[in-house]
Order: sequence, then structure tokens, then C-alpha cells
Amino acid sequence: MSKEKYSATALQELFEREKIATIDQLKRALGSNVRMTVLRKLTELGYQTSYSHNARFYTLRRLCEFDEDGLWLHQNVWFSVYGTLLETGRALINRSTAGYSVAELDKALHVSTKQSLLHLNKKALIDREKIGGIFIYFSTDDKVRKEQLLERKELTALTFEDLSVDVLAHELKAAIILFYSFLDQRQRRFFAGLESMQIGGDAKVARILGIDPHTVSKGRNQLLAQDESEGARKHGSGRHMVEKKHRK
Repeated sequence: MSKEKYSATALQELFEREKIATIDQLKRALGSNVRMTVLRKLTELGYQTSYSHNARFYTLRRLCEFDEDGLWLHQNVWFSVYGTLLETGRALINRSTAGYSVAELDKALHVSTKQSLLHLNKKALIDREKIGGIFIYFSTDDKVRKEQLLERKELTALTFEDLSVDVLAHELKAAIILFYSFLDQRQRRFFAGLESMQIGGDAKVARILGIDPHTVSKGRNQLLAQDESEGARKHGSGRHMVEKKHRK
């Protein structure tokens, strides 16, 4: 039996060092100029392409450290648990509470999404409706779409001026923003969700804190669901106190 000419081990070793690589780097590591040969070896390892940079970068799935939105950033290159930019955009829209505009999805995915959204809409994989002069993209599921549309219209109707001086004075607003700046990412999301329930409206809190309304909505939903799945310590966990001994 003849020995296999190319081994996936060379690619695995490259990924262990660099985490991500282009097809040219992979060809050099494998010692082959044939793209299909490289792809066959990548398939053996379980690979993932980037959704940014026109899918030019590759990595191994086991190396990805996806966040709660299913995204992973490495060296300014974005990867998604959903795969391509099309599938990622569609997934985020289906999961959203109020749909997405192009600008909102651009911000969420850190890439231009206009052409992808137009393609998805043309293929009837997502819906869209013009609200407040802007196209908003929604799920094609009737029940989900109705809920998203209702939330979006509520967000559109709310403005920063809706906050009366009695409800939120300038000094209190400044204090909230200052306190918010000291929190970590998870605490900020929960705090924004809590303020939304107290003040009444994701859009209001988003404008005050200068964040995406979807972040406020996510924090509010997690608080209501009493979500403790992100690593919060249980009572009694952690290092136990050791009694200090004194030399006699």
C-alpha cells in the first residue's frame, strides 16, 4: 500500500500556531498548490471559514471561542457558529426581538450587510417592511414576525424627549452613565435590562447609555428568565477560608 502523499497533520500544526490562515498559507504548509487537496484535508479536521474578509480565512471549529451571539473575533477576522455571512445575518434576524435595519446589523456583525440582506429578502428567506422611512428586516415566521413588528413600532415611537425631567433629571442621568462605565460587559447588559423595566422602554435606555436597543432587550429578557447560565457563582462556591495558624 502506497503512503499518502499529503497529511492533514501539517495543517493542524499551522492552526495550532496561528489559529487562522488563508488558502495560500495552507497550500504552503501542505506542500500542494491544488485548492481541492487542501479542502479535502481541512474537511478531515473540521474547518470553518470567516464570514468577514469575503471568507478568505480558515480555522478549525474546535479553536473557535464563540460568544453568546455565536461570533468569534481573531486578529480582526470574524467567524460565526452559523457559518457564512448570509446564514449569520438570517440567524440574528430570526432571533431578534425587533428585527434589524441595515445599520443595526452592520454594527452587530462588524461588516457591511446590505447586499446579504437584499439577497436573503429576494430569496424570501427574510421579510422586510419600511418603518419610519427605513427598511427593517424580520423573520418569515408569522408569529415571530408579528412580535418583532410590534416591538419595532414601539421602539420607533419612543424618542429621547419622551423622558420627562421628573422621571430622569440631568444629574441622575449623569450618575447612571458613570455607574454604567464601571461595569463589565455582562453586568452592563443586565443593568441596562433592569433600567429598561424601571424606566419603561429599551429605546429610552439605549439612547441614554449610547448602546444598541437589542443589547438592552437581551439583558431584560435574561433577567426575566432568571438566566444564571453564564458562570455566576453559586452560594458557597469558591475558595474556602483557611484558618490562620499562629506559632506558639
